[in-house]
Amino acid sequence: MAKVTDVVAQLARPIVEEQGCSLWDVEYVREAGVWYLRLYIDKAGGVSINDCEAISRPVSDKLDEADPIEGSYTFEVSSAGADRALKRPEHFEACLGSEVEVKLYRAEDGKKDWVGVLSAYDDGAVTLSTPAGEKVFNKQDVALTRLYVRF
Repeated sequence: MAKVTDVVAQLARPIVEEQGCSLWDVEYVREAGVWYLRLYIDKAGGVSINDCEAISRPVSDKLDEADPIEGSYTFEVSSAGADRALKRPEHFEACLGSEVEVKLYRAEDGKKDWVGVLSAYDDGAVTLSTPAGEKVFNKQDVALTRLYVRF
């Protein structure tokens, strides 16, 4: 049986792309006893509330028609955000050369948080260029990788 997020992505992607956006991620999570189905979208120049609305209504109708999820849930459509998480190989490929933050499960060289330029991604291993040189993190050691935003 296919995962809920995969089924939803397949249903939503054509609608998202029809609106000039791309589907970054689909999340189906339980928070405080409530199930949330979230679509994260992206678009050159940024995502507006109008983009979210234009996608939300037809995707919601499509989900009602296909009914891939048993029970109730809250449906949300939002921008992937400036500090978006990188989860899939295509996310890493799209962000090569960008500054990212890598959070580790256990400290390495005395640090759990690393910031650097994403210089490579190979089968889950993340390579950062840092002022101290190249640093490679193995997939099993990485808790989260996301774009880094400087303020």
